[in-house]
Amino acid sequence: MNLASLRIGTFNLYNLNEPGLPVYTDKDGWSQAEYDRKIVWTSRVIATLKPDVFGFQELWHANSLARALEASGLDAEYDLVAPPDADGKRIVCAAIVRKGLLTGQPEWIVEFPDKFVLKSSGDDPQTPAISVNIKKFSRPVLHFTIKPRAKLDEAHVYVCHFKSKGPTKVFQEDWFKADRALYAKHSTGIGAAVSTIRRTAEAAALRFILSEEMKGSDKPVIVLGDVNDGQHSNTVNILTEQPRYLVGDSVGGGDTSLYTAQTLQEYRNTRDVYYTHIHQDIMESLDHILVSQEFYDNSKKRIWMFDGMVVSNDHLNFDDHKADGTNDHGIICASFKYRPIKAEAKAIVADDG
Repeated sequence: MNLASLRIGTFNLYNLNEPGLPVYTDKDGWSQAEYDRKIVWTSRVIATLKPDVFGFQELWHANSLARALEASGLDAEYDLVAPPDADGKRIVCAAIVRKGLLTGQPEWIVEFPDKFVLKSSGDDPQTPAISVNIKKFSRPVLHFTIKPRAKLDEAHVYVCHFKSKGPTKVFQEDWFKADRALYAKHSTGIGAAVSTIRRTAEAAALRFILSEEMKGSDKPVIVLGDVNDGQHSNTVNILTEQPRYLVGDSVGGGDTSLYTAQTLQEYRNTRDVYYTHIHQDIMESLDHILVSQEFYDNSKKRIWMFDGMVVSNDHLNFDDHKADGTNDHGIICASFKYRPIKAEAKAIVADDG
């Protein structure tokens, strides 16, 4: 396979499970009618966007995604990547990959790396010690490889879903019950802090994995997912390592850096209108496509050039997602043209010749 362009997307499925199966505390889950509407709408999104790689979050049952893919009329064109035990009892990340692209076997990363540590005795005398003892991702990170062109190295794709910004429900904890009168008025603040710490730890653990993969390797890397935080949040900054964008032509790029498709698109727009979630009338960008220097226009090691991004988010303006079959996140797709920097340089020399 030798693709002239590569289109990648990310899609939070909003708890896609088989009808009648429990979803969190909702023991009845989706009714058959609600489920049917979800399948129709999800299939329409797939058929409209048709990315080469689509990363999914909030999938409960693999059969439901297979049904949506079949309803799109494109099931013969894609490989479905979902855990064999995705039987509706837990939330997983998944993907569909255009046939011929997928290489090797996908893996779902549950545990943080063995050597990963979040601990410090404090970097000055006034700073107390800190230790965070989280060992697993809330939602296993999907990792697989694709080969969009025969003579290129495989690209590593990670699909992730980090802890939400919603406060963790601490009212069931023993320490809370032991002094409910005190902690009841603090449950929101403490719960939000726990969620933030967990999300930050997950971002740092994935960054650890990415740095191990990327350092000194020139491996193309793509990270897709709902990280539940904004473009300039600490969560995204940990993942990207905050690279510089505004550099001279073809002299930029960082060995372990990731670049947000949102920022790449902003350089092509006169106005930023990108949002993928609405909460209490606040529009935020929680869903991201992050790419390594091989996909960054101004990188000295560029292979793929950014060719635009689509954000499907009109449905977020309507609150009843059960009635409509829609999801509660925007769906984003980014396109890249095969445009290696060396090939471009040779073309310029030939034109001058």
